[in-house]
Amino acid sequence: MPPRTIAAKKPLPLIDEMQFIRSWIEKPLSTGAVMPSSKALARTMARYVDRASAGPVIELGPGTGPVTEALVEHGIDPARLILVEFNPDFCKLLRARYPEATVVQGDAYRLRRTLEGYLREPAAAVVSSLPLLTKPLRTRLRLISDVMAVSASDAPFVQFTYGLLPPIPKTLSGIKAEASNVIWMNLPPARVWVYRGR
Repeated sequence: MPPRTIAAKKPLPLIDEMQFIRSWIEKPLSTGAVMPSSKALARTMARYVDRASAGPVIELGPGTGPVTEALVEHGIDPARLILVEFNPDFCKLLRARYPEATVVQGDAYRLRRTLEGYLREPAAAVVSSLPLLTKPLRTRLRLISDVMAVSASDAPFVQFTYGLLPPIPKTLSGIKAEASNVIWMNLPPARVWVYRGR
């Protein structure tokens, strides 16, 4: 089956970049990046999601939607998407661009509480652009615990990072981790980590 085309309007890169920069200036630790993810990074993240899997695909910290766009181009039906975004301006933008998706304004670091009433079945994947390395390890471990609790047993947790070290330790009990090659076509260069329950 060929991937679906995007029904929503294509993002306007310059406007998105300006909105992202403004958000970063106002709250750098919440936004975590100066620029939206590049197409190369977004496509790499989307490729880890199995189009044929059942259940919703949860995206954490979608921002202006570059990874959302890549997921839809990859063949994920927008109606399957649950987009968890803290910034109300980004939520408004995402609702306009992806009207079929479920946009949840809330704290992704309290994922189980934030998604109460939204999940009818386990998630097929969780894809995250959250700035994990700005958070204490305890917060990151709570997040992956929440992710595993809302996901199917074989579902990937896809997370990118600019850091040299994995955002969640590879040695964490009960978790398998793999990493992509460095994605140089991103500012700054990034790597994608994929975590699954054992």
